[in-house]
Amino acid sequence: MKLRPYQQEALTAVLSEWERVKSTLLVLPTGCGKTIVFAKIAENQVFEGKRVLILAHRGELLEQASDKIYQSCHLICATEKAEQSCLGKPNRIVVGSVQSLTNPKRLDKFNENYFDIIIIDEAHHAVSKSYQRVLQHFPNAKILGVTATPDRAEDASRKKEDYALRSVFDSCAYEYSIHQAIEDGYLCEIKTATIPLKIDLSKVHISAGDFKENEIADVLEPYLEQIADQIIERCENRKTVVFLPLIRTAQAFRDILNKRGFPAEEVNGESLNRGEILEKFESGKYKVLCNSMLLTEGWDCPSVDCVVVLRPTKVRALYSQMVGRGTRLCDGKENLLLLDFLWHSARHNLCHPADIFTNDPEKAQKMTEKILDSDEEQDLLEIEQEIEEDEKKKSASDERESSLAKMIEENADKQEKILDGLDYELSFEKVFDSYSLPTQEVYNDDMGWHEETISLPPTERQLETLRKNGFDPEKQGIDRNLAFQIISLIAERSKQGLASPKQLKQLKQKGFRHVERWTYQQASEMMGILADNHWRTPKHIAPQTYNPQKSKVS
Repeated sequence: MKLRPYQQEALTAVLSEWERVKSTLLVLPTGCGKTIVFAKIAENQVFEGKRVLILAHRGELLEQASDKIYQSCHLICATEKAEQSCLGKPNRIVVGSVQSLTNPKRLDKFNENYFDIIIIDEAHHAVSKSYQRVLQHFPNAKILGVTATPDRAEDASRKKEDYALRSVFDSCAYEYSIHQAIEDGYLCEIKTATIPLKIDLSKVHISAGDFKENEIADVLEPYLEQIADQIIERCENRKTVVFLPLIRTAQAFRDILNKRGFPAEEVNGESLNRGEILEKFESGKYKVLCNSMLLTEGWDCPSVDCVVVLRPTKVRALYSQMVGRGTRLCDGKENLLLLDFLWHSARHNLCHPADIFTNDPEKAQKMTEKILDSDEEQDLLEIEQEIEEDEKKKSASDERESSLAKMIEENADKQEKILDGLDYELSFEKVFDSYSLPTQEVYNDDMGWHEETISLPPTERQLETLRKNGFDPEKQGIDRNLAFQIISLIAERSKQGLASPKQLKQLKQKGFRHVERWTYQQASEMMGILADNHWRTPKHIAPQTYNPQKSKVS
């Protein structure tokens, strides 16, 4: 089987990365053949005489991996699951259930060097104790994590730089974005439409980093009749998958659709005829398939061309998995329609269609605002391109930025204020206003000893930190010494629990004053309120006079 160009790049990148690190990550969107890629990587390692373990948490994923390896490489896998064991068999590739392998009696039967390579399918689960127990038992094995969504629910409430996946994987060898896959023609176009039905989640509690399913169900159920009307109106000629919080909710929604003469079925982990239901849905017997999060992983139906998320989430990984059920190409399929609802939650950010294209909250905000400005179906790729084009035009026409860059170049030895539009983000005014380049004494034949300014470029680590916090070191002319001062101030603010640069930038753009005094928690709460209101300031909040210590808003 010939690999696609990006798949070959991914394979090469992983093998190269293993030469310098023990563990690495491969990120490919759902529908881009991640199983094929790691099958070829496994084949490569087998030909070098190594033994490979493919680790997953669901039987469907193990079966899928075994089938793809046989189809693409003509290699037969042994299985380590339930009553099946690979011990004593000649197979060089083993597909193993993490639940089975975490059993101490079972795991102890394996020598610590039994596996040379461990490949983790759906690697966003790899931070869990069960996976860690297996990895620790084989300390010398090279590790590859493969996922479409390198986030995890428990990480959702944490800062991005603290993501727990970094404790498992030393690097990311290769990442292929969903918008690049669409541009390259390997995934279908995604259109989105906002349904003008506002559902209040403000009183729903959080558990394990996301909304409690039973509380979502209680809030959602009174709206199911109205939602059914919207689906019947918009999805008449589409094959639709609906994700709901509970089995009872999925079954109730199925019944509502069927009563309206719109063929629907429900499937869950306990369905005795699950295979039959899925086959009938694929063949067109049902227009809608309802499920309670069963179909987020390990199920492929390329003809799905509409996804309805009635299980709101603040976890981008989970949201991407749901949307990914409809992104594959299929004959006769023009695009995927993603229906979005006006969920309201005063305390937490919610995932919207824009979040599958970017993890930059500012860019996602702009895309979401554009989507809300129209009642028509919107193409996500076109919206992203419009945002990027708007940013380019703004940058090109920004005379202040141009004049400032010229001033820095001509007056490099003078005291400058160069934060360029970000000077409100922290209390950086004092840092920039008081900053002057360090000097050294230099001898000149004509003038004797004099001082000469020194301007060393920032280190790679400094550049990474500055960019992560919303700065543009090149445009802003930040040298190594100034970078040190800025980063020190960021660290001190973080230590004191004060708001981050990106938070302050966005809040200032919305008109809030004295934001440098806000705590990280206060800023997060206000960002959540703005996000839930589609990044528009609620009418009852006056940014110029708002004081988070005195005001109580929701």
